[in-house]
Amino acid sequence: MSPLSPEALASYWSAEGVATNIIVFMNLFGALLLGFIVGYERSYHGRAAGMRTYGLVCVASCAVTVIAGYPAAWYGGAALLQTGGAAVPMPDPTRVIQGIVTGVGFLGAGVIMKEGLNISGLTTAASIWTASVIGILVGIGFYFSAILLTLLSATCMMYGSKLEGMLPSRHAITISLHFQPGFIPQENIINRALLGLGYEVAGGSFAICHKNDAQEWRFVAVALGRRLGHPLSAMSGELTTIAGVDSFTIAHARN
Repeated sequence: MSPLSPEALASYWSAEGVATNIIVFMNLFGALLLGFIVGYERSYHGRAAGMRTYGLVCVASCAVTVIAGYPAAWYGGAALLQTGGAAVPMPDPTRVIQGIVTGVGFLGAGVIMKEGLNISGLTTAASIWTASVIGILVGIGFYFSAILLTLLSATCMMYGSKLEGMLPSRHAITISLHFQPGFIPQENIINRALLGLGYEVAGGSFAICHKNDAQEWRFVAVALGRRLGHPLSAMSGELTTIAGVDSFTIAHARN
């Protein structure tokens, strides 16, 4: 059978193949929702990775796992491997898939940036890894699943942050306080000032630097509620009133 014959090409869109792809899609959709739930917990507590990152990783992991359960549907039911009616032994693509997801994982790590306590690029890294899984689905002949995974991923990246904004959340900001030389800051005073602004210090985020007889405190502050945390423009005037503060830097924590 010729690889370009109508029968060979139609095997990729046969009724059995489409049915298998629908089952795969149901798994992908469920994995995306469950990833959203786990990601929302992290997002609610102001962590770097949120719903989009967890959703993309979960749905891509599901895709590379679930297709291994349907070897009869690989490459259009192996129609292209039939030569003169005799079946050629089916190749095993799982080792290739393993190398791809590992190698692309290192590629995604290259776009993750850390500046002080602020981490960015996690969603971009997850989307790169998901794109590699879409390519795997196309390569193995799961065209319908690849199209649906593309739509799920694009929807996740476009509307995931909007969904987070609609749900109760506690956004996080990074703060660097530079104190006057010789001044010894008190943690309880900083905590009270932040509570008045609608924030609390995230546990385990403190970093203290001492240089030229002056201290610098860096930490992540999490809003007490979605509408309780003051905007950065309003905080800039309040932070200067804290005793001993010489200068400061504040920024939204991104993912």
